[in-house]
Amino acid sequence: MNDLTCIIIGGGHVGLGALKAIKEETRDMSNGRRIRFVLIDKQSGHMRKMLLFRPAVGQEDIMIPWTHYSFSEGVEFVQGTVTSIDSKGKHIQYEDSQGNHARMQYDLLVVAVGSMVRRPDPDQGGIALTDLQTAADIRERWRANLSKAVGQTNSVERKRLMTVAVAGAGISGVETSAELAIEMQKEASSLGLNPSDISVYLLSGQERLFLEGPDRVGRKLEQILSECGVTVLYNRKVMQEEAGLVTLSNGDRLPVGLCVWTIGLIPNPALRTMGLPLTPGGQVLVDECYRVKGASGVYSIGDCARVVDPRNGKADLMRCGEGGLQADRLGKIMMADLEGRSAPVHKSPSSILDFFCIGLGENRGLVWGRKWGLNMIITGKLAWKIRQLAWDAGSKLR
Repeated sequence: MNDLTCIIIGGGHVGLGALKAIKEETRDMSNGRRIRFVLIDKQSGHMRKMLLFRPAVGQEDIMIPWTHYSFSEGVEFVQGTVTSIDSKGKHIQYEDSQGNHARMQYDLLVVAVGSMVRRPDPDQGGIALTDLQTAADIRERWRANLSKAVGQTNSVERKRLMTVAVAGAGISGVETSAELAIEMQKEASSLGLNPSDISVYLLSGQERLFLEGPDRVGRKLEQILSECGVTVLYNRKVMQEEAGLVTLSNGDRLPVGLCVWTIGLIPNPALRTMGLPLTPGGQVLVDECYRVKGASGVYSIGDCARVVDPRNGKADLMRCGEGGLQADRLGKIMMADLEGRSAPVHKSPSSILDFFCIGLGENRGLVWGRKWGLNMIITGKLAWKIRQLAWDAGSKLR
């Protein structure tokens, strides 16, 4: 018998989780046939996307070599970008890292290309935290501004150079603003500047933080951010940053040395060229077992897929936690499909437990959970440790 080829497109948190789950469930075999695994990703290793703010504030390396993982043994890694999927002919077209175009047949295909950070229009200015390069640009910019502030005699200009605006107050914006404030204060102190002159503003278009939970959780989050040195401004969207001035939706202008955009996620735009059925919002249409509609042997999970709980009609959020649970279940689903058994169906994690954890700088964090109508809030070092565990679990380091 010929081998089966299972291709996984995307080596982010969800793709990596899918690879691990499928290999563990199948043990590289199905009905006496060996399964050949191929992982295709544009990166040379696994990028810990949830920690993208870290290179923006420090020098932490968030890339992990594929070979670091024990479950990567025997897996073929291709650095490239898939350009199209022929679900009838069961092959993909891709462009490798050298720009060469190639084709590969598959028997099983998992599409886990995830999401991309939403970008502002080019004329809106600022820097969107989208990848490793923009993270490095952000870090270089704020550090250069603080160096300039050392010799600046004009107090107004010095204050501007020591001010950063973070546009977008989702979890990414909250974590980015907290760590920026802490690291900027440390750098200011080392340069002989007054760390209390550092100003980091978190701009929210909503009336409060953390709309996913109750109001008191948002208030607690704001309190911890204030302790970090972050000022939250509500009902104010950033319209534009130009020449060191941020224009807000209420007409106010805020002098800043840097504006960082963290305005949410969109499904990977590359999906629109792959030939798969998509929702109007750009997510892959799948059934309750993550099978892509009208494409035999093709599955999709994570941010790039519209995954709905058939019991309550609730769609999963674009979060690593949801994607990780989908990946674990996908291994069982694919094994059941290969053996002709009834496969388990998707179940929304929120139907079991609402759970969010947020990192707010070393030894600071907030964890919120809700079960049976009861709310649980954890803060401080324990919350920070839980957040670290979640980051590591997402990257399959635990």
